[in-house]
Amino acid sequence: MKKTLLTMSIVLAQMLAVSAFAQTKGEADPAQSKAIPSAPATAAEKAQAKATRKAEGAKAAKADMPAGPGPEPKGVAKVATKEEKAAAKAKRKAAAKEAVKKGQTTSGEK
Repeated sequence: MKKTLLTMSIVLAQMLAVSAFAQTKGEADPAQSKAIPSAPATAAEKAQAKATRKAEGAKAAKADMPAGPGPEPKGVAKVATKEEKAAAKAKRKAAAKEAVKKGQTTSGEK
């Protein structure tokens, strides 16, 4: 009985201590960490601020660009006609056939 009473008293003391230390001193904002309430901005003020930020951002972006000419624009890829493709294929096949005859290829079985 004494052990149970001792254990219960310790648990009760811990519960009271936690709730006692969790409470504040009653001051609303002792460190004055919150800003003073102000009137909300109007739509015109917001638009003006946005335009100012946009202008500053564009100015900063231009300042960050590297000097000198930019990358050269990519050209349009040359499109080969069917005849050109067929001629290139025939040339490759002829070169491969010649290499096979001479035994200069490394692929396939010998």
